[in-house]
Amino acid sequence: MENNPRKLGLGVIGMGGFGLFATQHFLQIPNTRLVAIAGTHREAALAAALRFRAEQLESLTDLVNHPEVDLIYIATPPFLHYEQAMLCLNAGKHVICEKPLATTAEHGKEMLETARQKGLLMVTNLMQRYNPLFERIRHLIEKKLLGDMLHGYFENYAADEGLSADHWFWDRSKSGGIFVEHGVHFFDMFAGWLGEGEVKAAQAVKRPGTDTEDQVNCTVQYGDVLVNYYHGFTQPGRMDRQEMRLLFERGDITLYEWIPTRMVLRCVADETTTRALIDLFPGARLDVSGSFGGAQRAMRGRHKEIDAYQQIQISYGYDEQKMHLYGEILRLMFRDQLAAIHHPETHRKVTEQNGYQSLLTALEADRLAHS
Repeated sequence: MENNPRKLGLGVIGMGGFGLFATQHFLQIPNTRLVAIAGTHREAALAAALRFRAEQLESLTDLVNHPEVDLIYIATPPFLHYEQAMLCLNAGKHVICEKPLATTAEHGKEMLETARQKGLLMVTNLMQRYNPLFERIRHLIEKKLLGDMLHGYFENYAADEGLSADHWFWDRSKSGGIFVEHGVHFFDMFAGWLGEGEVKAAQAVKRPGTDTEDQVNCTVQYGDVLVNYYHGFTQPGRMDRQEMRLLFERGDITLYEWIPTRMVLRCVADETTTRALIDLFPGARLDVSGSFGGAQRAMRGRHKEIDAYQQIQISYGYDEQKMHLYGEILRLMFRDQLAAIHHPETHRKVTEQNGYQSLLTALEADRLAHS
């Protein structure tokens, strides 16, 4: 970047709970200032405008025409993303949009093509790839520290206490359905580990006696690896929890929270593997479940010979509060995208294509669930 770049002007549409949370972290990146908030008179938006000395505008049109706004953050319901993003792009503004990119493939493709033609960002906030734990797991998979990956699952036991019966979330015409509104995060996460996958089967369940679809499930195949995804919005808030597991030839990893904050790894390992795992997860707690010597070191799995001197469990996570980790991930995402504005050739962990490809996977899962 330049030695003294001018401050990038940020505009926001949709200053709700998460919009405010994300904006506060974006503004911690140097040379960023909040210029204006548009289209809402929520108390939180008015307070944020006062706090950051930002203008409170009546409409998105006013925002996209503001000469000091360079980038617009869209944190509105999914059905608004296409129209709002196109207005921003056609006014020459970069866009970071909450997931999903859009609710149809056609709209998503048009948004990306418009951004490409104008040399602008059209990025979906898929922040999972900025989690340090994501990178450690990716390294483990690529180096085959536990052998080949065989299977995975993501289980989302989500709360619905904050989602009244008339909330837009339940309206498929506004949300796109659970796979589209929520599942894109996790489709992108596994694609980052395993490459692009193909949806093989999907199901959806409605609450008895209602038209409310609150549970979905699908299977995606990545090469030889099958991964199951379940999302259920059925729980009291205190029981909201997420878990994912990755199974390998010589062990498994369980990750906790929707943005993983901690991990438990169980495996059989030789001396070299144990050393590599401790290097990969510095400061982790290692527990020895069993030790093997002599002929006991010889094991078999999948008709392969395995040499292991112990069975271990590694527990690893971040001491900081999970909301603090979420904030750091948002800062990393925003910094990455700002670097690309100043230097378009910059490599980014998340690009426009991530938002589009995760949308395509979600749409296919939704189609199969309703076919």
